Amino acid sequence: MKYAWIERHRHRWPVALLCELLGVSRSGLYAARIRAPAQRTLDDERLVAQIRQAQRKHRGCYGRRRMTDEVSDMHGSPVNHKRVGRLMREHGLQSRKRRRRRVCTTDSRHGHAVAPNVLQRNFTATAPNQKWLADITYVPTDEGWLYLALVLDVYARKIVGWAMSEAMPQQLTLSALEVALGWRNPDAGLVHHSDRGSQYAAGAYQDKLQALGITVSMSRKGDCWDNAPMESCNGTVKVECIHDEHFATREQARQAIVEYIGYYNTERRHSALGNVAPAEFERRWYAAAKNRGMQPLYVGHPRVTHRRPPPGSSQAAEVAVRG
Repeated sequence: MKYAWIERHRHRWPVALLCELLGVSRSGLYAARIRAPAQRTLDDERLVAQIRQAQRKHRGCYGRRRMTDEVSDMHGSPVNHKRVGRLMREHGLQSRKRRRRRVCTTDSRHGHAVAPNVLQRNFTATAPNQKWLADITYVPTDEGWLYLALVLDVYARKIVGWAMSEAMPQQLTLSALEVALGWRNPDAGLVHHSDRGSQYAAGAYQDKLQALGITVSMSRKGDCWDNAPMESCNGTVKVECIHDEHFATREQARQAIVEYIGYYNTERRHSALGNVAPAEFERRWYAAAKNRGMQPLYVGHPRVTHRRPPPGSSQAAEVAVRG
């Protein structure tokens, strides 16, 4: 380690001075230069290459914990998390986190009826389509804001509905809900939780939920913790998909978000799931349910047949993401 440190810094300070400070001989340093690298060093180099590959794949957003599971799978055997953390620090491969200014997307000053908080921060589920969370976030572009409405299935933390618009009309959240309903086709008894904003308390939205026997739940006023997993999902989308990007148009942002949702659902390891991707976590549940002879809650086909979108369109990309 001392010789390696000297080699990294020998262009800044004299080698003789560095050897004296670290208590090693110059002859030992020169001998180390021609000595074959140790197996540990070769393993570290291979591990660093795997970490770099994983960081490129996951947009530079994996920290030590997720990266440990990722490279362990690539390595074919468990890798110590402390070793992964050390190599990430030494080679500047830490995850990037940023925070940006906030825009208020919740308007609770309206005359619509507000539902009680049925969920009560109980964010556990034993199967898909038991609890859904919904919220709105925003994306900056040169053309102005692009607003994004999401619906999240609590069980596998999977994004099951989304819609985007340059404004926040009631149709935005309703469109996201219709995507989720068409894809998942849930049974009656599902709990739908959101904030008490006008988009979710509106008559058309509530009528849709009640017609399908879905229980409505709303957060208390100004309490983001009542919808914590949804807030976390919004933050993840912003940090990993939006904050490091510059979108000239809303359409550019729309395409990037649709692509990211596909990545989020199928590839990104989720800490709440034991660092398993949502799609894989859900697949395991269906496999276990099939082995137990249970009837699946949905088969992945929309309840309404739509005309197939033209190839290359944003609608076609969204269909591909939903699978």
